[in-house]
Amino acid sequence: MIKTTITGMGFSVPDQIIKNEDLEEMMNTNDEWIRSRSGIEERRWVIEGEGASDLSLLASEKAMSQAGVTTDDIDMIIVGTVSSDYYFPGVAVQLQERMGMQTIGAFDIRVGCAAFIYGLSIADQYIKSGQCKTILLVGTDVLSSILEKSPAGRDVGVLFGDGAGAVILQQTENDSGILSTHLHSEGKYMRALWVEIPGSKFKDRGIRDELLEQRRHRLMMNGREVFKHAVRRFPEVIQEALDENNLTLDDIAQVIPHQANQRITEAVAKRMGVGLDLVYSNIHRYGNTTAATIPIAMCEAFEEGKFSTGDHIILAAFGSGFSWASAAIKW
Repeated sequence: MIKTTITGMGFSVPDQIIKNEDLEEMMNTNDEWIRSRSGIEERRWVIEGEGASDLSLLASEKAMSQAGVTTDDIDMIIVGTVSSDYYFPGVAVQLQERMGMQTIGAFDIRVGCAAFIYGLSIADQYIKSGQCKTILLVGTDVLSSILEKSPAGRDVGVLFGDGAGAVILQQTENDSGILSTHLHSEGKYMRALWVEIPGSKFKDRGIRDELLEQRRHRLMMNGREVFKHAVRRFPEVIQEALDENNLTLDDIAQVIPHQANQRITEAVAKRMGVGLDLVYSNIHRYGNTTAATIPIAMCEAFEEGKFSTGDHIILAAFGSGFSWASAAIKW
């Protein structure tokens, strides 16, 4: 039976480190306020001229090198992002062009923080059906370019960083690989975490002075709603993955959640009745890198020996849409 396995991983973050202290004057905040509400100590922001495709390229090259594949081996590129370099086309075709790949399928998906697991599910179907043998999957976001870096945007602006993570997915007939994926959404909450413009609903896509003055091109989030739903949906979708594969949390080497907020991670661990040693966190180093958080965390958790060959891990995400998802993997 054909299954999908991860054969290579890599990630890239900008060189520019933004510590909490760097935001104090900009956003009228302080280190203690940010740490207590998010667990974040620093994040990475791109510099002018650096975009999602640049971070994606570096992450992809690392993943391909680890997997021992070349551009000729890639059958498809899937990129999860809400912050592509341009309004269109997306990052996937930029990668295809920059890496000199063949005329393969290449597309972006826009599912916010859940995009990496959604992409994993899509890739899994292509590989299990035999249509593809090797797929490059990337999660990348550069939200620093749409944050309001002022006291008015403080509650959201301190949370986000930029980054990219990539994996190579290939066919295997071993018992390892992706065991299952589980995707959900609830669109009635979409306005609790969104960027309203630019959009086709508006004349000139909403790029007009009156709408810009209303900050409708900035990332807006209802933090209370996000927290309330996240701490409910994370445990639900993790349990769904466990039940589908007749596993318990005792069988899991590591749960790797989307890095939204350390308070959410702690609340989820408490609800599941497990210690924080089982639920991986690196948000203190990078902030919320949206679609990139899970592949970045997976790279670092593996490097730190949190899981190894033969172990079971669970990936889980919650974000805009609202969308949430999980994946069970045997490494």
